[in-house]
Amino acid sequence: MIKFSEHLRGVFGEKVYKITLDAGFSCPHGKCIFCEEGSFSRAHSNLLSIEEQIEAGAASLGEKFGARKFLAYFQAYSGTNKPVEELEKIYRAALVRDEVVGISIGTRPDCVDAEKLDMIAALDNYTWLEYGLQSANDKTLEWMRRGHDFACFENAVQLTKARGIKVCAHVILGLPETHDQVMHTARELKRLKVDGVKIHMLCALEGAQLAKIPYYYLSEDEYVQLVCDFVGELPNDIIVHRLAASGLSKTLVAPLWVNNKFSTLNKIERELAKRNDLLSMYLHDDKFYI
Repeated sequence: MIKFSEHLRGVFGEKVYKITLDAGFSCPHGKCIFCEEGSFSRAHSNLLSIEEQIEAGAASLGEKFGARKFLAYFQAYSGTNKPVEELEKIYRAALVRDEVVGISIGTRPDCVDAEKLDMIAALDNYTWLEYGLQSANDKTLEWMRRGHDFACFENAVQLTKARGIKVCAHVILGLPETHDQVMHTARELKRLKVDGVKIHMLCALEGAQLAKIPYYYLSEDEYVQLVCDFVGELPNDIIVHRLAASGLSKTLVAPLWVNNKFSTLNKIERELAKRNDLLSMYLHDDKFYI
């Protein structure tokens, strides 16, 4: 496995920082059992233009960290959920400055088509499309009211990779699945040759449907073991964007340990090191999440 920040350093010769942008996207579905709209972190108000958000983000990261190169990151909601002409204007506005070396777009696999992907490929830039898969098991996708099946994700991956665009798959651990079903998701990502993966723990946030029903959440130790099993099924050259994510302390209902991100990361590192002694580079790296 390759650490995302080290991958970027290898491509661009120095550390690259993400500028999270708000382009006023929405979600075409909005019914996922775990979703709470306020959970998206937004660094800037969409009252600012994309160019103004880039300028503000670059100035802030430059002052704090001496950052000189950036990725434009459309994280919140579905970053392809607009007409293609409008999307092109948004993306190109984010790439105007030379310091912005690439773009990353978070979206759903049912929110892309050939026309949108052709336009994104024509940007001729370093590009990631981050697709929310969550699970490769259709029954699980139905349970979480995801609104698409695995075949939809597979089709989106094939269309995207055919255009030379990098694909990152988001998955959630802690869903109502057997161990073998979780490993099935990892094996499917390997089969599809996705370029990267982001791993999350299922958690309940205030306002989400999940918070209103009884549910058994994994303990931190159970999650650590499961995420280590999961990455063990992935190919050695996959780029790991995230091994765990933190909830928002003000809205997190359960499990509360999710907010102890670095504790969890350290436990994952120790377990991986115990298993194969290959990933000691993650220990105490508080810049892993960018």
